[in-house]
This record gives sequence, C-alpha cells and structure tokens, in this order.
Amino acid sequence: MLRLEGVEAAYGLSRVLHGVTIEAREGEVVSLLGRNGAGKSTTLKAIVGLVEVTGGSISLGGRDITALPTHEISQLGIGWVPEDRRIFSDLTVEENLLVGAKGGTRWGASRVYEYFPKLGQLAGRRGGSLSGGEQQMLTVARTLMGNPRILLLDEPSEGLAPVVVQALGHQIAALKREGLTILLSEQNLKFAARLADRAYIIEKGEIRWEGAMARLLEDEAARRAFLTV
Repeated sequence: MLRLEGVEAAYGLSRVLHGVTIEAREGEVVSLLGRNGAGKSTTLKAIVGLVEVTGGSISLGGRDITALPTHEISQLGIGWVPEDRRIFSDLTVEENLLVGAKGGTRWGASRVYEYFPKLGQLAGRRGGSLSGGEQQMLTVARTLMGNPRILLLDEPSEGLAPVVVQALGHQIAALKREGLTILLSEQNLKFAARLADRAYIIEKGEIRWEGAMARLLEDEAARRAFLTV
C-alpha cells in the first residue's frame, strides 16, 4: 500500500534520511522504532511532503506521490497525526473534529465518538482545556474525520501517563481490527509491541533492522544495539 524506496531527505543542507526503504501493506500495523533523533518523525514528514525528499521515491497504492504537495497527499488518503498534536485550542472538541472532516462516509463525528467515548463527553469543551491524553485522542480522532486509507502516528505515547498510554493502545488496537493500515513511529517498544505486526528500526537516518515484531522481541542484541538509551 505505502512504500518508501531508498528515500533521502534533508533540512536545507543537512541530510537526515539516507536511503530509507520501508513498506506498510494494507491492513497491517507497522512500527518505525528508534531513539530520539534517529529520523522517525522526519520519515513521516517526508511521506506527507513536509520535508524535502532529495532522493528515492514514495508511493501509495502504486502511485508515485514523492513530489506531490501536502494537501494532495492528504486527499489521496494519508492521515498524519503529528507528535505535537496541533489541536485548535480555542475551538471545542466537536469543532476540532469538523475542521478535519472531508469527503467520505467511513468516519463521522458519531462514529469517532464510538471509538473515543471520552471525546463525546467533552464535545463542548475547548481543546486547550483538555489533558494531554485527551488532546492526543482528539488529534487521532480529527485525523480519522478525513477518512484516511492509512494513518501515520508520530510518537503517540510520548509524555502520557501509563494509564493513558494503555487506553490509547486499546483504541489504536480497535482501529487495527477495523482494518485500517497504520504506520506507527515510536520510542516505546512495549507500546508498539502490543500493536505492530512488523517493525523497522531506524538509526541515524538509516534502516538498521527489519522483520516481524515477534522476532524483534526475541532479538535482544538488536534491541540493545539500537533501542536502549
């Protein structure tokens, strides 16, 4: 479904990604793991056109999207949940959801509230008054309102209390059961392991390990080499 082939990317003169090749097949959850600063967020930003891709290619369903502007990539069905959430703090929960809505019948406010019932209870509250966990749920829900074919989640568990991380994991697992394709960028291996079918490990902008998540959990040497702080 989504494939990056030899992708190189840069911020100005600073090269960040060095030949990244990853794939997310339809209906699976793939985790991109790595330490802070390894290139996870840059990879997701490259997919949605927010970082200059200087080499390689990115395709969605066989269509090359490497040079497309961000709004066209979104229209093709890639939903991005940024690390810093970017909710509209002065708008209510319901208004934030409506901002994210676009064509399609799969997701609407009532269906989103089924997956995130807490948001239904907070529909009239302003986004800025929500807790960090509630804001993260709102960001995911707002992205779903765009009816994505694939969901890119950038560090969704970062900075959240363990009980909130557990609840968020249950909600993402429900989306997986729904058949939604998900590319999950994470530092938290325990969180990713509950959800992902396969994993890639990125280090200094290069993919250093790939395989089934079950195999990674058995590969202590790889975890120690690339994930231990």
